[in-house]
Formats: sequence, C-alpha cells, structure tokens
Amino acid sequence: MRTYLLLLTYTLLAADVRVASRIDGVDILIDGQKLTALEYGETWDKPFLYPLRTPSGVTLSRGWPVAERAGDSKDHVWHRGLFFGHGDINGVDFWRELGATKTGRVVVRKAAVWRKSTLTVEGDLMPPQGARLGSVREAYRFARVGDAYEIDARMTFAADAGLDLKLGDTEEAAFGVRLAEEFREDRGAKLLNSSGLIGTKQIWGKRAEWVDYSTTRDQRKVGIAILDHPSNPRHPTYWHARGYGLNSANAFGVRDFTGDKTKDGSMTITAGQSVTFRYLLILHDGDADDARIAQRFSTWKTK
Repeated sequence: MRTYLLLLTYTLLAADVRVASRIDGVDILIDGQKLTALEYGETWDKPFLYPLRTPSGVTLSRGWPVAERAGDSKDHVWHRGLFFGHGDINGVDFWRELGATKTGRVVVRKAAVWRKSTLTVEGDLMPPQGARLGSVREAYRFARVGDAYEIDARMTFAADAGLDLKLGDTEEAAFGVRLAEEFREDRGAKLLNSSGLIGTKQIWGKRAEWVDYSTTRDQRKVGIAILDHPSNPRHPTYWHARGYGLNSANAFGVRDFTGDKTKDGSMTITAGQSVTFRYLLILHDGDADDARIAQRFSTWKTK
C-alpha cells in the first residue's frame, strides 16, 4: 500500500494546487481534482507525467502501458502521457525503451522536490554500459487559468559528467505527449499549428510556435497544446506530430524533417555547460479557438 504525504498548498489564480508524494512519484491536484502525477519509479526508464486531464475531468492521455483501457493501441511503450527524451545522445538512444542492454535510462537520483511552487526531478543519463553521460533536470509549475490547466515546464540537459554531450539530429525527440485513441486523425481529430496549417501532413517537420491537438472524447470537445518559448534554441521549433496521437516539440531533427542531408540539427553541450528548453502544455476543454491558444501564447511568451 502506498503512503501519501501532503507537502504544501498554495494559491495561483484562484486555483488550489496540492501535491502528495509517494514512494515512486508525486500526485498533483488542482481544486481537489487530480490533474496528473509525476512517475519516476524503477519500473520506468524515464520520468513522465500521467495521466493528463482537462478541468472537466476528461482524460486526454492513452492508458496503455500504465493503465490499459479497452481499445488502446499498444505501439511505442515509451509513449506515456507527457515525456521528455532524445534518441541520440552521444550515440545512445534515450527516447525508445528496448531494454537495459540496448537503450539508455534516465535514473532518478532522489525523490522529486516541491519548492517555491515548482516540482523538480533530476536524473542521470545512464547508457547500457559504462559511466553516466550527463543529467536531465525537469521542473514543472501547475495552474488552472480560466478553462484550462497549464503546465509550465523547463527541461535542462546538463553536461555535468566531465564530457561534452552531443544531442544528435533525429526526429525521435524531445518534449512529447501520447494521447487517447480518439486523437487519431482517422477518427476525426484535428492538428492545428500557429501558422494555421491543419493535419499531420502539413505540420510534421514544419516550424511553428505551437501545435494544438483536439478531438471529441466522452462526448466533449477537448484538446491539448504544446507551446514553444521564444527563449528556446531554434525557436520556433520543428514538430514531430503524428496522426495517431503523438505530438512532440523537437528542435533537433533538422535533417530528418527537411530531408536535406547537408543540414545538421545536432547540438553539442560543452562539458560543464547546460541547455534549457521551456514549454507550456495547455490541457483544455473545447478546441484551440475556444481555449484561445494563440492569445495564451502571446501572453506567455513574454514571461
């Protein structure tokens, strides 16, 4: 049986945000309703947020492999809620999860910390063999703003193991979500980006300030958007957006996305240095227009 410990309460925009720790994760509740949980136990190869819900209580994330629901697809076991990784760090895959002898793991150093309204977890980049390559730090702030939940995330790659970190050019990165089956394009879901382009064929591999994914689930119009902050390297970012329910902001896959083999989207972090990416995840009722995604980006980008 898991033992829960209430850590702290604070008020943000009239929303009561609470977190409760347990052995292998932290639950996040807003106004008494569970928004999501940070999972980082030894069962998993990397930390992730799951489930993802709107203020009306509709679950947006796919259930499998965490909590399987009837009809769930069973591809890409590493697609769980909201996750962060990279398919080529110094030649090691930290995106896919093919077993400890084949792909890398983000091994969390200690329990997540809740301090000054921010939930932070740090993990070492551990290859299948040999010493750690560096670290990843994930920091989240949670709020209810109007008719949506917002998760403001700062994700930091640190070359703190005495060697450079090379983040290679690959479409398999970096800040992504995997959504329920109703978010399939062939079931009526809609992908929309900040340029007004619609559909994965128009959005995949293109640069944009944000991408929203919306559909009807549980007889309600719902959606989820990822916003790329202007302070990020290579803003506006490229997008690994797929019509089967995957959406990921990816600043690295330039060669993959453009098909131009003369380009190189890799990024090297010099030993002792770090690179931080900031994103805003908006979990909303209604579609992108109802949730005013463009207006939210205009407000958030100056923060």
